[in-house]
Amino acid sequence: MQTNLSDAAKTLSRADEAEQILRSCVHCGFCNATCPTYQLLGNELDGPRGRIYLIKQMLEGEPVTQKTQLHLDRCLTCRNCETTCPSGVTYHALLDIGRAELERRIKRPASERLLREALRRAIPHPAVFDALVKTGRAMRPFLPAALGPKIPARSGSAKERPAPRHPRKMLMLEGCVQPTLSPNTNAAAARVLDRLGISIVNVGNAGCCGATDYHLNAQETGLARARRNINAWWPAIEAGAEAIVQTASGCGAFVKEYGHLLRDDSRYASKAQRVSELARDLVEVLAGEPLDHLQTREATSEVKLPNEPAPRRIAFHCPCTLQHAQKLGGAVESILQQLGFDLTAVPDGHLCCGSAGTYSITQPELAQRLRNNRLDALESGKPELIVTANIGCQMHLDGAGRTPVRHWIELVEASLP
Repeated sequence: MQTNLSDAAKTLSRADEAEQILRSCVHCGFCNATCPTYQLLGNELDGPRGRIYLIKQMLEGEPVTQKTQLHLDRCLTCRNCETTCPSGVTYHALLDIGRAELERRIKRPASERLLREALRRAIPHPAVFDALVKTGRAMRPFLPAALGPKIPARSGSAKERPAPRHPRKMLMLEGCVQPTLSPNTNAAAARVLDRLGISIVNVGNAGCCGATDYHLNAQETGLARARRNINAWWPAIEAGAEAIVQTASGCGAFVKEYGHLLRDDSRYASKAQRVSELARDLVEVLAGEPLDHLQTREATSEVKLPNEPAPRRIAFHCPCTLQHAQKLGGAVESILQQLGFDLTAVPDGHLCCGSAGTYSITQPELAQRLRNNRLDALESGKPELIVTANIGCQMHLDGAGRTPVRHWIELVEASLP
C-alpha cells in the first residue's frame, strides 16, 4: 500500500514501523472474512482493511473525528486478521500506533474518559479490585442490569500450594483479577507443576503485566509496569528460573511483546527480550513434560494418567490471545484429549467471545452479541462444562449464566490420581 506520512507523523517514535506495516498491506480484504466486528456490522470501516485505511489517512495528515475513534474502538484486537492475512501484516502493532495518535488528537467525551480512568485505577490493582468485587457482591441486587452479571456471586477458594522443593524452578505471573475471580486457577497450576517436578517461586513485587493500561491508550503507564516486572523477575532469572508461566493467555500475549515494545529502551531492551523468551503459557510448559508419568504428591512413586474418558463432555473455548497472538491453537485440546476428556466439536472456533480485555465493558452491546454467538457454538455439542485459558473469557462467558465455565488446568488437576 503506497504511503506518504505527514511531516508530523514522521516525528512519532514508531513512524518507521507504522510505514513498514502500511506498505506490507495489499488491501486484499481476506482479513474481513474472519473479523468478528465486520461479520456483525458489515461496515468496511469496522473491518481490519477499513481501519488500516483510517490509520493511513490519519498518519498522512488528513482530518480525523470521533467517528474515526469509534471504528478503532470497536476493534477487539483479537488478531484473527493476522492469522488470515497472506502478507503477514502485524495489524495489532499498527492499531496501537494509530490509537495512541488518535488519543492525542481527539478528546473523548467525559463519560468515556471517566470509565477508562476507573478501569485503569481498578483492574491493575489486585487489592482495589478485590475490594470492589466484594462490595459489588453485597450490592448486586441494586446494581444496574448491565453491571450485575459481571460480578460473580462466588469465586471459590484457592487450595494450598506446595512449598518449593524441586531443583527446577519457574516463576508465575499471578495476574490482577484472577486471584479474586478464580483464585484456585494459579494454585491448581502450581500443584500440577509440582507433581511434574517443577516448583513455582513466588515473586511478591511483580504486578500487573501492563496490558490494561496499554490497551486503554495509557501506553507509557503500561510500559512502566512492564519495566517494574522485569526488575522484579530479574534476580530469579539470574538465579536460574527456567520460565515465567502465565495461566491467563491475555497476560502471556502481552509479556511476550515486552521485547518488541521495549526494544528501543537502552536500559531494558536486552532484559525485556530475555523475559519475552522465558514467557510461557501454561500449556507450553505442560506440553513439554512427560504427562504420562506424573509424580505423586509424596514423590514416592509414579502414576499413570487414566485412559478412560472422564464422565464429563467438555467444550474448549480457545481465547484469541492463545490461538491468534501466541499461535497455540490446538495445544490445550491436545492435552485434554491425552488425559481422556471427551471434547465436543466447536464451530467457528477462531472467533472471539467478545471479552477482549475491557472490551466487554467499553463496548457492551457488541460484546454481548459476540458472547451469545460463541456460546451457541460452544453449546452445540451439548457439553456439561466449558473450559478456557483466559480469565477474561472465563468470566465473560460464565456471566451469561448458561453452561458453567472454568479454567482448563482445574480439570487437569481433578483428573490426576
